[in-house]
Amino acid sequence: MLNLNSKLKELEEKGGKINIGLVGTGQMGRGIVDRVLRMRGMNIPIIANRTIEKARETFELAGISPQDVYEVNTVSQAEKAIQQGKYAVTEDFEIVTKVLPVDVIIEATGVPEVGANTALKSIYNGKHVVMLNVEADVTVGPILKKMADSAGIVYTGSAGDEPGAIKELFDFADSMGFKVVAAGKGKNNPLNREANPDNMRPEAEKRGINPRMLTSFVDATNTMVELTAVANATGLIPSCRGLVGPTGAVKDLPKIFSLKEDGGILDRCGVVDFVFGIAPGVFIVVTTDSPVTKQIMSYISLGDGPNYVFYRPYHLVCVETPLSAARAVLYKEPTISPIGAPVAETITVAKKDLKAGEHLDGIGGYTVYGLIDTAENAKKENALPIGLINENTVLKQDVKKGQAISYNMVELENDSTILQLRRIQDKFF
Repeated sequence: MLNLNSKLKELEEKGGKINIGLVGTGQMGRGIVDRVLRMRGMNIPIIANRTIEKARETFELAGISPQDVYEVNTVSQAEKAIQQGKYAVTEDFEIVTKVLPVDVIIEATGVPEVGANTALKSIYNGKHVVMLNVEADVTVGPILKKMADSAGIVYTGSAGDEPGAIKELFDFADSMGFKVVAAGKGKNNPLNREANPDNMRPEAEKRGINPRMLTSFVDATNTMVELTAVANATGLIPSCRGLVGPTGAVKDLPKIFSLKEDGGILDRCGVVDFVFGIAPGVFIVVTTDSPVTKQIMSYISLGDGPNYVFYRPYHLVCVETPLSAARAVLYKEPTISPIGAPVAETITVAKKDLKAGEHLDGIGGYTVYGLIDTAENAKKENALPIGLINENTVLKQDVKKGQAISYNMVELENDSTILQLRRIQDKFF
């Protein structure tokens, strides 16, 4: 079997292309388009975004002439433009999921409801799904994966994003028979559970990112979501609710991630956690009881054991996403996807004292943040997954700052796709 690079070269030489449909043109979406249009054997002929001008701008930034970009409102208009070698933009994500020349959909909005809708429509229309929207994946990924399997298509997370990068390290070690003690990521930003779009706005503007996105990084919801995805794809569990989050250098990780009786932080092995001081890298800590392997690991300067660290010092976020799309189409393989029933959950916690009748605003907002916990604990407490919250979620009772919010404390939007999928998922698993 040819490797992926050779396969794409061969496809290009034969005049073929993998056609990608993109939903969402934020920072990640722009990066995906820019990269795909520089790759062999791949094309991205249609984009859906709620603001058409942003979609047009994304193509133009990637070097496409404005004269070659057409606004479309129907599937037939989109197909006609693509058949003529042009590029299409639309406000309607459903058009992207229905267009015949499209092989795979990349969902990059970061909005759980949109992500769930896009994935569901894509699966129904026989398109592979690359879910860069981790927020949707940790909420309804297991049922979407089950639906995709039944339809004979691939549902996958993204290479380059931290969950995908961690999963690649996990597969590397697990395939060789190492026992995985811990897996995780570096945290780029300081931790402040009270972060909100107002106090994050100056830094966000300086860095050229959305204040809500930066808020989700700083209050650690993003980290919790990403490590929930890792847990659900590997079977590793959270080290504790909200994780430990130690500080250390890469060389310290084998000792840090050892059992408490051995001087480490762990109550048990087989966990996910994050570390201050090693960003933007990802890691796994492994162990072995083989004297022969220990001797070899010492010989190649990986330490005397019993724990060893495998570390990747970077993750390329959206730059690697097209590789997941290519692998889904060419090899029918996911980069990272849920292995079955949820192992972990990102639950909702009050960011401040909240009153009955208040609307919650979800990830990266003013009212709540997310904490990872085991799915078992979340179920016992009837804890509300943070991905189910939208602007129509209303509190039915007062909630104290730092208190976990349960299903019975809120009124949810009953006709939302993600909530309906979640109810099916809870019944199925």
